[in-house]
Amino acid sequence: MRAMVLDAPGTRLRLADLPVPEAGAGQVLIAVAACAVCRTDLHVVDGELLDPKLPLVLGHQIVGRVVEGGGRFESGERVGIPWLGWTDGDCRYCLSGRENLCDRARFTGYQFDGGYAEYAVADERFCFPLSETYSDVQGAPLLCAGLIGYRSLRLAGDAERLGLYGFGASGHIVAQVARHEGRRVFGFTRPGDEEGQRFARSLGAEWAGGSDELPPEELDAAIIFAPVGVLVPLALSALAKGGVVVCAGIHMSDIPSFPYELLWGERAVRSVANLTRLDGDEFLRLAPEVPVNTETEVFPLEEANEALGRLRAGEIRGSAVLTL
Repeated sequence: MRAMVLDAPGTRLRLADLPVPEAGAGQVLIAVAACAVCRTDLHVVDGELLDPKLPLVLGHQIVGRVVEGGGRFESGERVGIPWLGWTDGDCRYCLSGRENLCDRARFTGYQFDGGYAEYAVADERFCFPLSETYSDVQGAPLLCAGLIGYRSLRLAGDAERLGLYGFGASGHIVAQVARHEGRRVFGFTRPGDEEGQRFARSLGAEWAGGSDELPPEELDAAIIFAPVGVLVPLALSALAKGGVVVCAGIHMSDIPSFPYELLWGERAVRSVANLTRLDGDEFLRLAPEVPVNTETEVFPLEEANEALGRLRAGEIRGSAVLTL
């Protein structure tokens, strides 16, 4: 099968001809149709996430059809494979409904080969059936940009005035869900990114500006999707008393020191770690009801390096998706 392979952090992916993987007990073999590109993939390539499986096939927003194996899905059924690929099921976190925090958890496109390939295997318990409402390309970004965005929104509480810092793959999905729930959305982009700000307003943001600006009124919560630590004190400075800043990324540059005054007034800062299968079930039921429309830019598998480079440069509107 064709696959784009990472041999070592800091190197370009190479196109390789690999054996088709075999499904083990409890696994399914998937013929991959589409795989969305995630900023987490960049963190793996850049060596910011330690100890990946090497050589590695990246990709954890996978849409495809079951070829063989497992008992939960029928042959030919379309499924989605997300970031969370396995948990032990019996630790204190798993037993308390927090499997996203499992110390032994393993992840697709990081410790397991992922979807930058024609075939992938996955634990069938961690796969999701996908609504036929979405095409393969449209559905792929829901599996991480959507799921992590949804979990971030839930951890933001019932905030009416919601700031979204970074209006890319997750931001453009969360904005639609937030508006569906009756929230007011304020979008923050890179300073000077007028096109990104127009994009935010087109999706219902009542105000959009640079991340170095203050919104016209205080926020009840802010979600930071950009992996930029300096945004934390900026978001805190825009927050009303009792509000929360949710850091949605798996990796972020260092947060600079800031005066306690920004945190005082029962403001809070918290992170989001991974996802649970419950998050997936809830969000994938909700998305067609909103309905969430994913903005995508499509690349053939062989152009994965270009897609990653465009994502790094902030040149992707919505989500980049590889097709096979």
